[in-house]
Amino acid sequence: MQSFSGIPVLSCLGSEMAERYARSCFFKDYGPHELIIDADDESTDVRFVISGRVRVIHRIAVGKEVILGEMSDGDYFGEIAAIDGQARSANVTTLTKVRICVMPQRCFLEILEEAPKVALEVLRTLAGRVRTLNLRLAEHSFLQAKHRLYSELLRLSKPRAGHPEHRVVTPPPIQRELAERIGTRREVVSRELNQMEREGVVEKTKGALVLVNVDELQRRISAAWEE
Repeated sequence: MQSFSGIPVLSCLGSEMAERYARSCFFKDYGPHELIIDADDESTDVRFVISGRVRVIHRIAVGKEVILGEMSDGDYFGEIAAIDGQARSANVTTLTKVRICVMPQRCFLEILEEAPKVALEVLRTLAGRVRTLNLRLAEHSFLQAKHRLYSELLRLSKPRAGHPEHRVVTPPPIQRELAERIGTRREVVSRELNQMEREGVVEKTKGALVLVNVDELQRRISAAWEE
């Protein structure tokens, strides 16, 4: 029988409860670049990423897309539809080979009622996502595209080994995807990245985009909020 091993939010379930609810779930494998769920899908199950990476995208009627983020091992999605019973609010597509645990809505809601610790972790996840969306909304409302780009690069980056003053985005971000993340055109992203490189703020390498002057990026963002 499959288990919930690798799903942190369910790690506090006792063995009896975990085994009981695992019987109601099934596992599914996907290849790279496959659609898992689409916006307006009426299914209400919750899906846990056992392995691999997926991308969450919000698409509006005119065909424009906004990348909301990525998820990987241990993350989950679909909990909003499971809670309110409404249609999906975004679509989810695989970036790599992915293994998913599919949990029916009934099972998920019963766990929330029976295991308060799981319910609290789900609430914390939802609170974190609301905070992130609020920040993005504020950025779209008050910041120019270039400042939204600075913020997104900082969010995507991680410390550079051997260079504590630097951060890196690896693999190098695709300009079209950056544009979809911050709600602008690819040409705008290309122009701003080239300008940042000329100014010595970033450096393009074969395997990464290096944020050479993190303090300057943060200073520019702070100044933009104060305008």
